[in-house]
Amino acid sequence: MKKIWGAKIFAAMILFFVPTGMSAAETNSFPERQFIDGHELTMRGSGILRYMVFIKVYEGAFYLSEKDPVERALDGSAARRLVFHYFHGIAAKDLVSSTTEMIRRNVSPDAFTALGPRIDQFNNMYLDVETGDRYTATFVPGTGTVLALNDRELGTVDGADFAAAFFAIWLGENPIDKTFRDRLLGKR
Repeated sequence: MKKIWGAKIFAAMILFFVPTGMSAAETNSFPERQFIDGHELTMRGSGILRYMVFIKVYEGAFYLSEKDPVERALDGSAARRLVFHYFHGIAAKDLVSSTTEMIRRNVSPDAFTALGPRIDQFNNMYLDVETGDRYTATFVPGTGTVLALNDRELGTVDGADFAAAFFAIWLGENPIDKTFRDRLLGKR
């Protein structure tokens, strides 16, 4: 009787904590290299962002040219890309509030004010995320930060300063999660 009860609890935990609609083959499914506007970028690291330890929110990968050290992850002259594979649906309004708050935490009040119109422009591009979707944010020097959902380009925001502020959400001094940041930068 005890074994049956234990098996039921284990099965319930799997149903609750393992995302539905995703197979093990879909995890860690980032290519080692990506090509962006004539730039060859190499994956520097990847990791899974978790909420309350057990709940996987998304898996991310960070790409940068091999010639650029990871210390240039926020440098205006370095092409770079972040890719996020979502384990759960997230409403666009939640992405908007999180982006705004995390940029606020990573820049000075004056910089935040100056970036305000471009933060709004970027936030207006967000669409709701479904399980299995992928958001990609790519900075191309001279072009700006390009947001795409499932390889569909949603728009571009100008400025290396905006790119540095946006990428700081995951790679900066005050990231969404320091362990996740270190994994994206290949430091863990």
